[in-house]
Amino acid sequence: MEEDVDGDLADIEALNYDDLDSVSKLQKTQRYIDIMQKVEDALEKGSDISNQGMVLEDDPEYQLIVDCNSLSVDIENEIVIIHNFIRDKYRLKFPELESLVHHPIDYARVVKKIGNEMDLTLVDLEGLLPSAIIMVVSVTASTTSGKPLPEDVLQKTIDACDRALALDMAKKKVLDFVESRMGYIAPNLSTIVGSAVAAKLMGTAGGLSALAKMPACNVQLLGAKKKTLAGFSTATSQFRVGYIEQTEIFQSTPPALRSRACRLLASKATLAARIDSTRGDPSGNAGRTLKDEIHKKIEKWQEPPPAKQPKPLPVPDSEPKKKRGGRRLRKMKERYAITDMRKLANRMQFGVPEESSLGDGLGEGYGMLGQAGSGKLRVSVGQSKLAAKVAKKFKEKHGGSSGATSGLTSSLAFTPVQ
Repeated sequence: MEEDVDGDLADIEALNYDDLDSVSKLQKTQRYIDIMQKVEDALEKGSDISNQGMVLEDDPEYQLIVDCNSLSVDIENEIVIIHNFIRDKYRLKFPELESLVHHPIDYARVVKKIGNEMDLTLVDLEGLLPSAIIMVVSVTASTTSGKPLPEDVLQKTIDACDRALALDMAKKKVLDFVESRMGYIAPNLSTIVGSAVAAKLMGTAGGLSALAKMPACNVQLLGAKKKTLAGFSTATSQFRVGYIEQTEIFQSTPPALRSRACRLLASKATLAARIDSTRGDPSGNAGRTLKDEIHKKIEKWQEPPPAKQPKPLPVPDSEPKKKRGGRRLRKMKERYAITDMRKLANRMQFGVPEESSLGDGLGEGYGMLGQAGSGKLRVSVGQSKLAAKVAKKFKEKHGGSSGATSGLTSSLAFTPVQ
């Protein structure tokens, strides 16, 4: 943490310098000049396939590709520093512009085009920005509180814009070179994820052999940026995905399946990198096979589930099932048996209206209850054997005639005779 803070402070101090050369030093370094010279020479010369038998790590072109990958990262950082420099200088003229145009290169182009012009209707921004943003920029410029910049400050700002655009061109050149050679260096990997993503994966991993030794779960995270959510929920933020999200397959996959597709792509890309690191299949056929596999799997995931088949009824048994009999079952049947009262309530006599709870046939009908002539709805129910047994036990327990008595009862027992 402390190191990061120190680094940020150093950057902020550097941004406060008034001189652009003290802020942006990359273009003056010998490493930058050498690599760009080699890249331009290689692009003019075209690919050299004479090194087919050479070990990949010893190939000078391969070494140049590794250098290019690290240089492209440095160029990106340098563009951010120059963007901050331009923003600080141009804020006096048009403070709202930085909130409307976020991309550093677009911002540099717009600043260079507008310059010190106060009336934006005279400036043609067509082609630099989308038409909707051009309209917002024009409207905001008419109400801005900014003042025209002094001539020397304006000149420094324009120079910084030129430098940012030059760095952007250099970065494009570097990536073009790397992509043009990926077909030779890693044909199978390029087939699956594309040349640009393959170049970035290799650059971040530190070469093809390092990428081949890496487990697929780590390949999936190459290039993933840690987001600082400032205490907000991570539920809505996208899961950790690196360069693989830039592949065509990932972008064409429905959002619900993207996490699975990302894992699948990472595993197949790792296999392809291992094939390429041993020069197993220079033609790229293995990569094409793996890519077809990925497409088939993703299509399979999108298929609807199979329709539920109607289940036929089981074949009826010809012989009756053996039912358990005995005292226990008889007792259970007796407990849940339908009472005589319920039997009468369920029966109706032909031609005789039944009584009901609400009268006039409304409410619950009483059936043949009370139609025997007594006029009462109750039916004298013969006491069941089970009820008789329970009553007998209760009588024995509470009658006081049994031998065992509790300590709280009287020792005198009065018999009916007494």
